[in-house]
Amino acid sequence: MTTIDKGHYCLEELANHVGGVVQGDSGITISSVATLSGAQSHQISFLTNPKYKSQLKSTNAGAVIVHENVKESVIGAALIVDNPHVAFARIAQLFDTTPVVATGIADTAKVASSARIGSNVVLGHNVIIEDNVVLGDGVSIGANTVVGKGAHIGEGSTLYPNVTVYHGVVIGKRVTIHSQTVIGSSGFGYANDKGVWLPIPQLGGVRIGDDSQIGANTSIDRGALDDTVIGVNVIIDNQVQIGHNCVIGDHSCICGATGIAGSCNIGRHVIIAGGVGINGHISICDNVQVTGYTMVVQDITQPGVYSSGQPAQTNREWRKNAVRLQKIGSLFDRVKALEKQV
Repeated sequence: MTTIDKGHYCLEELANHVGGVVQGDSGITISSVATLSGAQSHQISFLTNPKYKSQLKSTNAGAVIVHENVKESVIGAALIVDNPHVAFARIAQLFDTTPVVATGIADTAKVASSARIGSNVVLGHNVIIEDNVVLGDGVSIGANTVVGKGAHIGEGSTLYPNVTVYHGVVIGKRVTIHSQTVIGSSGFGYANDKGVWLPIPQLGGVRIGDDSQIGANTSIDRGALDDTVIGVNVIIDNQVQIGHNCVIGDHSCICGATGIAGSCNIGRHVIIAGGVGINGHISICDNVQVTGYTMVVQDITQPGVYSSGQPAQTNREWRKNAVRLQKIGSLFDRVKALEKQV
């Protein structure tokens, strides 16, 4: 792609970048992205949710990314693509203004003499790199992050400030880990000796595949014996708990506030919505979607959508239904008695 100016692209260049077709003025200059309702003439927006289709008539966006089937509804210029959300993501990356986590190697960073550091590595203030750590080329690590003994971090990965990577953890290439996340802390393993809890040393590690993204304040426990494994291109939201010895398949998605107990095996292309609880030693096959606040207590062996959470209702309705629920047992007994009479 040829750039008009740093951070500025004409619509035709953006079309070439995402494999789209321009409708209208292809020479419009775009310098950032925005929502339909908030966009200005120098910005580009997109439509994927039909709920916002009416905004196509009122938006001030210089151009809008849309699918073929709604192009007639666009008043001004449009970028026609097969998948507007994906095209928007690729264009938004061009205009990303997120600052780098650090520049150079801060004089307050502490790097063990036995560590192996690749080229163009960036270490913020008070970063600690312990013995026998391996950092690949282009790794960026923000302030106050600790990388424990023997950990490996692949090239192009970014760790934001205040991340903790325990000993022996292996992180792949181009992985992003956000602040306050802990990788490789001890799994929740204990034995009960006549009422006294005895900790079981967690001797496994954690392995994270290439191109994965892990949000803030997430914890991924190390394995008890074998490793906890996060696959390739897995995206994990904020405040997620993943227990020891879990295996998360490639290209899966785990949304915020989800808790996954130990030894779960989750397949590829699985989407787990927010607030889901998954019992220990559960297997979930490929191509499953679990809706928000579902409790998974048994294996899922067939692809599809699974739910157990209840939608919100008025308090009056909820109280009435709660009373009715308490009466289900007696109602069942009455129906059985009537069946015997018949």
